[in-house]
Amino acid sequence: MIGCYYRRTGSDGDFGVFESTIGTASNWGPAIQHGSPPLALMVKAIEELCADRPDLRVGRLVLDILGAIPVAPVKVRAWVTRPGARIAKVEAEMLATRPDGTDRAVATVSAWLLATSDTHDAATDRYPPLTEGPARDHPHGWIGAPGYLETVSWRAQHTQPGQAAVTWLSPLVPLVDAEPMTDLQRLALVVDSANGVGAVLDPDEFVFMNTDTAVHLHRAPIGADFALRSRASIGPDGIGVTSAEIFDRHGFVGTSAQTLLVQRR
Repeated sequence: MIGCYYRRTGSDGDFGVFESTIGTASNWGPAIQHGSPPLALMVKAIEELCADRPDLRVGRLVLDILGAIPVAPVKVRAWVTRPGARIAKVEAEMLATRPDGTDRAVATVSAWLLATSDTHDAATDRYPPLTEGPARDHPHGWIGAPGYLETVSWRAQHTQPGQAAVTWLSPLVPLVDAEPMTDLQRLALVVDSANGVGAVLDPDEFVFMNTDTAVHLHRAPIGADFALRSRASIGPDGIGVTSAEIFDRHGFVGTSAQTLLVQRR
């Protein structure tokens, strides 16, 4: 039974050191990590770094995957690159160790944090809230893949032909040991799955791996249940894009976009 995504094992200078469990394993292969757990772990580092600035909220997150992230020990740190009273930028990185003992960067996250203020009288949502209905019998194209997909409740919804796919997702295990999670970390644990939710290709015939995930949040996410309304567009030269709208139980939260490398198996 998978108990968490990472186990904290210590520190190395500015870096926290974590053991990656099988719960991080990608549906594309058990030796590499799915994008969501690394994103969530770096979001955790960013939130811990900025804990003394409750007046700021994350408005944008961009995950860049720099190479295959192994299911192995990783190191994570965060730092402020643009301090400010109303607008600040924070970066985080994840390192993995090469066989020769040197470290390499495998992923980064950049976050814009903006000062909050009362705009309730001007608040607008582009889309109405989504209501969860009965789930489809076959939620995705990777049934039986061990690892990350076992750690998420994945409820694909019934949609009409030609419409974007909709799936409700909820993380089932903690991010790090039994440490409490924030709602933003819970969202980060599922948002990279937009590529799988909006897939338009058969994974038995094609590999379509995302190199990044960019998330824009006009409202702070609430809770542990999130819906992704997602659709992929595949170009004629092996490059694609997946775009998604993000919802929680209260309504529309934001959007995400992912760049895809598409190759025939």
